[in-house]
Amino acid sequence: MSPGAPTDMSPTDSAVKLNGVTKIFTQWQRDNTGKSLLRNLLKPEKRVITALDQVSFEIRKGEFVAYAGPNGAGKSTTMKLLSGMLIPTSGSISVLGMSPQKQRCALMRSLGVLFGNRTELWWDHPVIQSFEWKKVVWDIPDALYRKNLAMVTELLDLGDLLNTFAREMSLGQRMRADLALLLLHSPALILLDEPTLGLDVMAKRQMIRFLKQLNAQAGTTIVVTSHDMDDLEEMAQRILLLADGKIAFDGSFAALRAELGCTRKAIVDFHNGARKEISYQDTNILLRELSRLEGIANVSFTQMSLEEGLANLFVKWRNAPEKLNSYVKADQHVR
Repeated sequence: MSPGAPTDMSPTDSAVKLNGVTKIFTQWQRDNTGKSLLRNLLKPEKRVITALDQVSFEIRKGEFVAYAGPNGAGKSTTMKLLSGMLIPTSGSISVLGMSPQKQRCALMRSLGVLFGNRTELWWDHPVIQSFEWKKVVWDIPDALYRKNLAMVTELLDLGDLLNTFAREMSLGQRMRADLALLLLHSPALILLDEPTLGLDVMAKRQMIRFLKQLNAQAGTTIVVTSHDMDDLEEMAQRILLLADGKIAFDGSFAALRAELGCTRKAIVDFHNGARKEISYQDTNILLRELSRLEGIANVSFTQMSLEEGLANLFVKWRNAPEKLNSYVKADQHVR
C-alpha cells in the first residue's frame, strides 16, 4: 500500500487495490533503410517499456480520486488494467473484490468505463436506441432502466438529444450521452479517462457538476484522469500522482499544494499606503491574522497554480529521475 492510502480499511471497504503491479510492453523497432533492413530481418530489435513499475495503492468505496501525471506516465495503462483490457506483467489487482483478469464479465456488471476520445454510441442511430440496446444486452431490469434513464436524462440534460443521431451531436453532447450510457446499469465504480477532453466551458461545468453530485448523493466511487489540474482539484478529494510509472504522491490537494510550494498569499493594502503580504495555507489562520490589523483598505489574493507547480516538478524529475520520490511526500491524513 502506498504511504498516503487509508490503512484502516477492511476488504469490504476496498473498491480498488493494486499490489506491486508492473506492466511491461515490448515494441519491435523498424528501420527499413540500407543495412538496417537486413539486420532487422535476421535479428530484429525490440524496445522494452515499463509503463508501470511496482505500483501499489488502495481506494475506498465512495471516494472520488484523481489520477494524474504527465503524458506517458501510465494513467491510461492503469485504467485498462482495472477494467481487464490489459493483464499485468506482475503484481495483483482487485476491483470491487474481483480480479479483472479472471472475473471480467462479472466485474463489468458493477463497473463503468469512459474514455474521452472514444464512444460506445451507435453512430448512425438515435441515442435512445443505444440505451435500449444496452438494456437488452446487459439484461437490465425494466424498473432499474426506467429509473436510471429518467435520472440521467434530467441531470445530464438529454431530453432533446435522445432522438438525435450520435453523429449529429457536438463533442460535449456526445460525452454526456456516453456518460449516461455507462450509468444505466448502476455501476458501483466508474473509471473516467479524460472525460472533459475537448469540452467547452459550459459542457465541462455540466460534466463536473454531475460527477460531484453522483459521488455525493449515490456514493459512487469515481477514479478520473485529466491533464487539467483545476478540473481535478474541483472534482476529487484525493490525488494519486503518477510519474515514470511510479506513484510519486498520494494525498489531498492541500498537501500537494504545500509540498509544491503553491503558497496562497493575501496582499493587504492599508489606507496610509502601506502594503503587507501574508502567506498562508489555512483560511482560519489568515482570518485571525487579518482581524489583528487596522486601517485595511483592500485585500487581494494570489497563488501559484497547481499546473505551474507540477510543471516545475516534472522538469526536475525528467532531469533527475533518481530523485522521483524525494520531491513530494504523501499526505498521511487521507480520509
